[in-house]
Amino acid sequence: MYKWMRAIAGGLILCMCLSLCGFEGRCDDLRGRVLRLHILANSDSEEDQAVKLNVRDAVVKASAGWLDGVESAGEAEAIIDRRLEEVTEVARRVVRQAGYDYPVTAERCEMYFTTRRYGEVTLPAGRYEAVRLVLGEGEGHNWWCVLFPPLCVSAATDAATAADVLTREEDEIVTQPERYAVRLKIVEWWETIADWFG
Repeated sequence: MYKWMRAIAGGLILCMCLSLCGFEGRCDDLRGRVLRLHILANSDSEEDQAVKLNVRDAVVKASAGWLDGVESAGEAEAIIDRRLEEVTEVARRVVRQAGYDYPVTAERCEMYFTTRRYGEVTLPAGRYEAVRLVLGEGEGHNWWCVLFPPLCVSAATDAATAADVLTREEDEIVTQPERYAVRLKIVEWWETIADWFG
């Protein structure tokens, strides 16, 4: 009897591992279809946090329509790469108008994000391509959103939606996270460890 219980327990553990591996693969595919925007404030002072939000508003407004008709994250990245200096200049102008002279840097990079919720969408933890804006020392709280598919650029008129870009399974992961809560938590745990070692 004891051998049967061990065999059943082993089989259940194996099934769970295989299920999680498949889920992690779908999450990884999803990460490759998304381009995020990440803005780091100079500090946590009330003034610097207000500047960060003003930069956010200006960048989102300036970039509205840039990704209209774009169908892939790679295409979105190429467009953003060409306009990165324009993004930087928009942010610099806002910083100067607020009366500050600290530097602003912008880059497209791969960076780690924990599981995050944006409106009705939840994105699993992991490494994503992102446009990263650092204001001054970049030691304050951050703000983030999704540039592609454009979840933070609501003024875009002909932009792809998440459902246009993601597979049905990926769309379910981001729009129905309650169905995947345990698996998302395990993926976040796993990705945190992998990022720590990586």
